[in-house]
Amino acid sequence: MTTAPLSLHHIIKPSSLTEKAPVIFMFHGYGSDENDLFSFATELDDKYMVISVRAPQPMQPYGNAWYTINFDAAGGKFSNEEEAIESRDKISTFIDEALKAYPIDEDNVTLLGFSQGTILSYAVALSYPEKIKRVVALSGYVNEDILVEGYQDNDFSNLSFYCSHGSVDQVIPIDWARKAKPFLDQLNIKYKYSEFPVGHGVAPQNFYEFKTWLN
Repeated sequence: MTTAPLSLHHIIKPSSLTEKAPVIFMFHGYGSDENDLFSFATELDDKYMVISVRAPQPMQPYGNAWYTINFDAAGGKFSNEEEAIESRDKISTFIDEALKAYPIDEDNVTLLGFSQGTILSYAVALSYPEKIKRVVALSGYVNEDILVEGYQDNDFSNLSFYCSHGSVDQVIPIDWARKAKPFLDQLNIKYKYSEFPVGHGVAPQNFYEFKTWLN
């Protein structure tokens, strides 16, 4: 089931509920597309409407990105933060559009991201916490430079995070992910943090743990 009028291309798994369905928005990683994380959808509780979103920048020969990464930059990787902020706000707008278009419970919105999708899920939730209840942050990290100015003054009391990372991740160093703990502690945000002995991916036990956390 695909719909066109909303501002970002997406695919949907409907909820078993006909109204006020809890929703999980999925945001894929760099170079992937909306079908990637959508494979989780059938394994999640039927009550969830699942909306998997395609990033706005097409890549060659295939795949999509939320923002440009220059892998040849000094220091390893350079992220285009202006594009990342643009994508942060595109996602925020898309969530508003989806709440109007579909029978969703606006007080039960979960973001599930992987890698670049996680970086943006952190950014959306920390910038606009009034819109989000939970975040599943897989194999990503907090980039403070793409959060709205003055985010520290937001009310985070209804927000919680599930954060996980591969201890041998060769794409995003584990040290970057570990910084989420003191960061979230400082803001008094509830979270669960786990590491798994894998690279840049989601181990089966990782999936079952966040599924249990969601329920």
